[in-house]
Amino acid sequence: PLLGRDELDHYGLSRLVEHLLSGGVAGLFLLGTTGEGPSLSYRLRYELIEKTCELVAGRVPVLVGITDTSLIEAVELAKFSQDAGASAAVAAPPYYFPVEQPPLLTFLSRLADESPLPLFLYNMPSCVKASLAFETVEALARHANVVGLKDSSGDMAYFRRALTLREARPDWTILMGPEHLMAESVLAGSDGGVTGGANLHPCLFVEQYEAASRRDQPTIDRLQSEVVALARIYNVGGSGMAAYLCGLKCALELTDVCSGHLAEPFTAFGSRERGQIERLLGEMSLGYARVS
Repeated sequence: PLLGRDELDHYGLSRLVEHLLSGGVAGLFLLGTTGEGPSLSYRLRYELIEKTCELVAGRVPVLVGITDTSLIEAVELAKFSQDAGASAAVAAPPYYFPVEQPPLLTFLSRLADESPLPLFLYNMPSCVKASLAFETVEALARHANVVGLKDSSGDMAYFRRALTLREARPDWTILMGPEHLMAESVLAGSDGGVTGGANLHPCLFVEQYEAASRRDQPTIDRLQSEVVALARIYNVGGSGMAAYLCGLKCALELTDVCSGHLAEPFTAFGSRERGQIERLLGEMSLGYARVS
């Protein structure tokens, strides 16, 4: 969370961390898409990593996004994260030059070689212009320091194929990105999800994960309707990544979790959109209270 340009919301960060941990989450992922990682200065990224690891104090694993166009900067982020107490690093493909799979494999292999932390692959084609082809993931699964995959492609056929990599790497952790697919992915054999909506209502996603783990279909279906209801805040004022980030951070501010300030190029909602978000929050049967 931010108070302004290049300024961390320390109070809001503390409240957000405790909100998530009290909701039962199994870990935290910093500097991903919802965390606006690529939009933050390196100085602020380092500050966020250090402060979050201090606040978590080993209670759950902390994963840190190190996605960058520069291999050197990605490695430096991984080194700093290890020193701060993080458990793993997470990297999507570099996102400026279009990159084919062979050089992408080389880039990520070198990153895995040089990262002092275990490395998760992050398939996020909607943001970085490149998909991690299954064959690339399969090759990287042979690297001892590559320990899992977060897939945000939304392609369940791809995801199910990725699950077959556990035959060679039973230690691998495979996580779903899109929250509306989290329960389906757990039923298929995944380890869970990394869901942006959990910042707002962690209990909802923890409960749905637990229901999927015990294959309780009626509970899964009931909670899925709440997941769908929550997602309405992502389409206020437009669609796509800007609306998602603006809607979620506005909701976090309206529920007194943290500031709704966004990193550039995005800006916080005005009064009209805030009113729509407040109305949607009031209509949801999510069962959460404002953070005290």
